[in-house]
Amino acid sequence: MRPYGFLMTHSARVLTAHAVLDQLMAQVGVDGLVAALRNPGLLAAVDQHAATVRESLRAADREISIVSLASYARSVLAAQTRCGYTLPENSAGLDWARADATVLRLLAVCLLAEEHGLL
Repeated sequence: MRPYGFLMTHSARVLTAHAVLDQLMAQVGVDGLVAALRNPGLLAAVDQHAATVRESLRAADREISIVSLASYARSVLAAQTRCGYTLPENSAGLDWARADATVLRLLAVCLLAEEHGLL
């Protein structure tokens, strides 16, 4: 049996993960997934990024979960922020045909979350 504190910590991690992925879906996921469904080339690029995310999680001995995907997305954003990258606040004006690798990687996280029924 796990201590009560662990359960609270795990619950907090899940709630935080939901918040991270909800924000990511709002910023790039919703519009990006719609665009990908309309553009086979974009969908192929997102699928390739999704394969990379799956492999990264597998290499870290982590399964696809709300917490692992949110952690992965936060790591991508943190690394890019250190390099001066800023994720668009919303994707309304984003040219999906020219989306950069960071947006595609984060969109792949959204795709995996949707595929696994995590949102």
